[in-house]
Amino acid sequence: MHFDPQSLRYDESGLIPAIAQDHATGEVLMMAWMNAEAVVQTLATGRVTYWSRSRQSFWIKGESSGHVQRLVDFRVDCDRDCVLVLVDQTGPACHTNRRSCFYTAVRDGAEVELMQPIA
Repeated sequence: MHFDPQSLRYDESGLIPAIAQDHATGEVLMMAWMNAEAVVQTLATGRVTYWSRSRQSFWIKGESSGHVQRLVDFRVDCDRDCVLVLVDQTGPACHTNRRSCFYTAVRDGAEVELMQPIA
């Protein structure tokens, strides 16, 4: 069956959440947004492309930082309203220079920092 990016369920802004996960370790790295064209570009180039809501422009992960996400697998959830990109991540995924954006846990009512920025 041929995949049609328009078959995904985008929100009222034309966006769909995209979760990036390390294909080798299973670690959840980040969440960002894609529009239909970002989905098309990601699948066509193998470089994960997001839509920046603040800049209103495409954002190819690693384009300025060198922390590239190479697409390994592209998955669609059962409701077709979220995608999972399994990636080969070069360097940190988070703009704070941490491996993952999910570096803060809430434990016993307190925030706990799980990882430091990569030096």
